[in-house]
Amino acid sequence: MPGTATLPRSDFAPLIQEVRAAGLLDRRTRRYAASVGLDLLLYGAVFALVAFVGDSWWQLALALPAAVLTTRLYFVGHDAGHGQIAGTRRVNRVMGLLVGNLAVGLSYGWWTDKHNRHHANPNHVDKDPDVGVGVLVWTTEQAADRRGAVARWLTRNQGRLFFPLLLLEGFNLKVSSVRSVIAAARGETGARQRRTALLEAVLLAVHVAAYLGLIFTVMSPGMAVAFVLLHQAILGVHLGCSFAPNHKGMPMPGPGERWDHLRKQVLTSRNVRGGLLTDWFLGGLNYQIEHHLFPGMPRPNLRRAQPLVRAHCERLGLPYTEEGLIESYAHALGHLHATGAPLR
Repeated sequence: MPGTATLPRSDFAPLIQEVRAAGLLDRRTRRYAASVGLDLLLYGAVFALVAFVGDSWWQLALALPAAVLTTRLYFVGHDAGHGQIAGTRRVNRVMGLLVGNLAVGLSYGWWTDKHNRHHANPNHVDKDPDVGVGVLVWTTEQAADRRGAVARWLTRNQGRLFFPLLLLEGFNLKVSSVRSVIAAARGETGARQRRTALLEAVLLAVHVAAYLGLIFTVMSPGMAVAFVLLHQAILGVHLGCSFAPNHKGMPMPGPGERWDHLRKQVLTSRNVRGGLLTDWFLGGLNYQIEHHLFPGMPRPNLRRAQPLVRAHCERLGLPYTEEGLIESYAHALGHLHATGAPLR
């Protein structure tokens, strides 16, 4: 595994030329229009069915398809943040705000900023927000620095607690969205940033009012609370299962190491092999190596780009990691468990 890059940066140039020549960076506007339209239609239909069924425990069963379709819309917001959907930044931003803030209650601005920093330096402890210290830690150094009985207990057992903690991720994303928008509105930013924060706040407020208003109107209070908890819990697990295998347990660049773009993205990422069902369940992001090399590539094209990327890595003798779904989870959880070793 390389430390400071000694191989030429031009290693990436032949690959991007090949990918561009194959048309894999071209926008797929019609495909997105059809898939997003279908997702929104089904999303609305589920909540219409919730209202139609009436106050019944059968309504709770609808939390499962509601969570699955909410996750599909999260994937759309992800693609808009990368500029994959439309040819202009403005249209992608409008899509992100409508799908993210309004439809699912996720701050598009906060998430895009955080996710772009992750893409710029994946698995880099000092630069990637996804491996910063939080409820979980990602390095033994972070584990050794934990303070407080609760934090140390969490770290000792984080491998076992990972999936249970995902039950809270749906709520965590919403809380983080609200906090970020409030901070942006109150911060010492320019007038344009404050207007954007205000717009995001309004869209989030409309989402919350519509979501809770519908649920509490058509259900008894106890049933409504149960539905919200179940919906957000399944959403958190589905999202976590989609993103957890991508980088956890993969190499992490040291503070002074500088890798070229090709190695930075390939060595820190893991693909998950499988058929059409795996591709659908993970939103196509199981082609994580291709996505990180070409973040602007439309998500439906990632599968087609894989043979080109894998062959290029083989020519260079560069490790290309691809595992089955269960194996990838095992490695991710094994890494979390090993990281907590200093406290056990």
